[in-house]
Amino acid sequence: MKLVRGEGVVLESQDEDELVLRVRVSGMAVAPTVVLYPGELEWDCDCEGRQRPCEHIAAVAIALSQGEGDPAELKASGAAGGAIVYRFKSAEHGLQVERFLSGVEGERPLVSSLAALLSQPGEAAKIHPEEPDLRADRVLESRSRGVLAADQLRSLLTILVDCKRAFLDGVPVQISGEEILPHAHLRDEGPDVVLTLAADPRVTRAVSAGVVLCGDTLARLGEIELCGAWLQNLPATRRFSPGALGELKTRVLPDLQTRMKVVVESQKLPRVTRDLAPRIQIELNHIGTGLSALATLVYGEPPCARIDEGRLVHLSGPVPVRDEAAERKLLLKLRDELDLLPGRRVTYQADDATRFAGRLARFRGELRGDAAREVASRYALVPRLLAAETAGASPGGPLRMGFEFTFDVVGAERGGPTGATVEAGAVLRAWESGLGLVPLQGGGFAPLPVAFLEKHGPRLAALLAARDERGHLAAHALPELARLCDELEAPKPAALARLSPVFQAFEKLPPPTLPTDLRATLRPYQQQGVAWLQFLRTTGMGGLLADDMGLGKTLQTLCALPGQGARSLIVCPTSVVHNWRAECEKFRPTLKLNVYHGRDRSLDPQADVTVTSYALLRLDLELLQSQSWDALVLDEAQAIKNPDSQAARAAYALDAGFRLALTGTPVENRLDELWSLMHFANRGLLGGRSAFAEQVERPLIAGDAAAGARLRTRLKPFVLRRLKRDVAPDLPPRTEAVLHVELDEAERAIYDTVRAVAQKDVLSLLEGGRGVMAALEALLRLRQAACHGALVPGQTLAQSSKVERLVDAVGTVAAEGGRSLVFSQWTSLLDLIEPALRDAQIPFCRLDGSTRDRDAVVSRFQAADGPPVMLISLKAGGSGLNLTAADHVFICDPWWNPAVEAQAADRAHRIGQDKPVFVYRLVSVDTVESRILALQERKRALADAALADGGAAAALTREDLLALLAG
Repeated sequence: MKLVRGEGVVLESQDEDELVLRVRVSGMAVAPTVVLYPGELEWDCDCEGRQRPCEHIAAVAIALSQGEGDPAELKASGAAGGAIVYRFKSAEHGLQVERFLSGVEGERPLVSSLAALLSQPGEAAKIHPEEPDLRADRVLESRSRGVLAADQLRSLLTILVDCKRAFLDGVPVQISGEEILPHAHLRDEGPDVVLTLAADPRVTRAVSAGVVLCGDTLARLGEIELCGAWLQNLPATRRFSPGALGELKTRVLPDLQTRMKVVVESQKLPRVTRDLAPRIQIELNHIGTGLSALATLVYGEPPCARIDEGRLVHLSGPVPVRDEAAERKLLLKLRDELDLLPGRRVTYQADDATRFAGRLARFRGELRGDAAREVASRYALVPRLLAAETAGASPGGPLRMGFEFTFDVVGAERGGPTGATVEAGAVLRAWESGLGLVPLQGGGFAPLPVAFLEKHGPRLAALLAARDERGHLAAHALPELARLCDELEAPKPAALARLSPVFQAFEKLPPPTLPTDLRATLRPYQQQGVAWLQFLRTTGMGGLLADDMGLGKTLQTLCALPGQGARSLIVCPTSVVHNWRAECEKFRPTLKLNVYHGRDRSLDPQADVTVTSYALLRLDLELLQSQSWDALVLDEAQAIKNPDSQAARAAYALDAGFRLALTGTPVENRLDELWSLMHFANRGLLGGRSAFAEQVERPLIAGDAAAGARLRTRLKPFVLRRLKRDVAPDLPPRTEAVLHVELDEAERAIYDTVRAVAQKDVLSLLEGGRGVMAALEALLRLRQAACHGALVPGQTLAQSSKVERLVDAVGTVAAEGGRSLVFSQWTSLLDLIEPALRDAQIPFCRLDGSTRDRDAVVSRFQAADGPPVMLISLKAGGSGLNLTAADHVFICDPWWNPAVEAQAADRAHRIGQDKPVFVYRLVSVDTVESRILALQERKRALADAALADGGAAAALTREDLLALLAG
């Protein structure tokens, strides 16, 4: 009754089937709605009350009974106002909106938010908003004056759908919930199909961004990206050529039909199929000597559609429904396996064409074009070796063997080439380049015989490299040819049987023919060496005599020289030129000797043996190169260990028949040195320098035992190396020991200061991959500080514990009747040892680079009454000297290369020595010298792997420097 008396019941609408009424309740922003269905005697209320009928239904029933059942009376009596009216006004860039409150006195503007008015008790009773009004209030409360923003306006219209209190420019309008969409139309126009987009014909005009007026109805605009916010993009037309109809049918049209109404009048649209899968098709053509490839992603066989830059191009027949996941897989496979992109033509030349053909052979895809069959064809390669002795070779002279190696092509398909061959060089180049195929001269490709090449490829490459321009094989390669013939069961020329001793132990060589003028009795191992040298000379091969120091390499060489009537050139260090003269006069006195040395030097063309130095080889190369030598001998051949040095290049350039290298240390630092020696003796035996580094040196350094075994097998016929302990059992024993020296406080202070600087400044550079030269300088300073403080720049220390220990030791040896050799790398250290020996009254002589009459110094020491001590610099006296008067050797400053120290010790421990030899290394405790001894042991491994007992060292690496300087 309170609700009725307060005129809270208001009629909203009525028709024959229902009455809709609102019941305004104080404290509720939205009045509950009551619906009566007179014909069915039913009712409903949207309140949340649990009791039915609720108070709102009861109030409606009472209000209707007071109006005697006439709803019109109820409506008039309840028209107290309070509804919200929305008035839209057109502006330049859109719509503005104002809200008004309706009442019995008319409308008044709503100047504040609806929520604020409802919070005022006096105003709340006059306002009767509905749920949409409250939602609209929240949208509008944040707006600024002027035109509504596009998103605000669209939100507001969505809320006010079916609102009966909206006006546009003073005219009542409806608000529709429908989005107005453009109309699409497909029609044929010539060979093309034209798609037209136009505005809905109901649209009167666009009144704001995204909002249109259709007659008396405001509506939101759909598909704005197509139409434009103001319909500025319509009408729009797009033309599809015949090739684009597939894209239209499978992509464009289905997408449009889900968004708007499409009128299809075209008769040209193809049918759609889902039965086709994508595939890769490659067109392969000849471009000169290369290949041209164009990959395409297609559907159907023959193709009915292809994919160009992500778009489907219809070719003929039905249009496939695209499987984009499968397409992506194919494109990834095409990129990863062939490095191709669809639609882009790529041209390949030379090895690139062969490499691409090899990848094609493993790729699953259709090949088309004039080169497709050649790539798809398969042939087999069968090795064929031909070798024959060249007619006219002189009896007993070096062999001249013609050598040819090819691969016969066997067609694996009908129509394959017959009688075709492939040069072995082409096959090897393809294999070394990592190719799987080799191109055939008549077209097509053949797979490489990988198993054959892995077993015989390096040997075959070396044989090919050993041929001259006439196809004759170099003499040093004949043993390899014989082995290859045996392994391939190929016919072997009878002349190769003459080389069978090369494959046997040296003791099975025929006995040597010793010179008739020889004035010496050869030991058994020396006779064996002469037999080997004579065999190499008569077969035209060079060699490396690497016997241990003191075993008589000079004597064996003199026995193997061609003799009278031939010309032999011997190149040696300056320090041993006179030693060769003396040995030659002693053992082969009938040979005419020419010592090409000194300021007044001249060549004697009638001389049997010419002796010169490496220095003069470099200076007078043009003259020496103009001569033809029957034999060329390099003594202390480690002088050409660097292939880039002037000495090495000069030695390579000399014209000689028999080439022989003599050295007790064929490897001092790197295996590259061994390559240089063999490049001189037998060019091509170890292949090219870079190939040797890649295939032999690096694997061997990495610990590949097989690489070392292969190298030893290759070198075995051409390198003879015997150790004193094996072939000279009558040689007195050699004992090696370390004399440890404790530094005093002053010396330790200097050493620790140098070490601290090295650790602080140098180690950081080394760990960063830089500073090698600085590290070597720091290592030098540490070694000097461990020997004598006065060697360090800026220091003036007078005493040295190591010098004192040395003087005591050599004094004791002298007192017992012994003789000593004292070696140092630095003449400055020898300068400091001299006064200490004088103070101790120990006589001595000295040999270094400044010594003028070396022979006189050596003779004086070797004499029975010679001084008990000889001071020698390593560089001047580490090789080529016979100092058997000494039985003690002192090495003052141990070096990381044990070969250098071994050379020094062998000055005394050699043939002719009749006393036991003692070798002492003076090592300062807790210094870098202790770590050098450990490093020496590790460095011997590399040459041991290459030459079994090489007794040499690997190069000083950055890791070695870190180890030496870190402690």
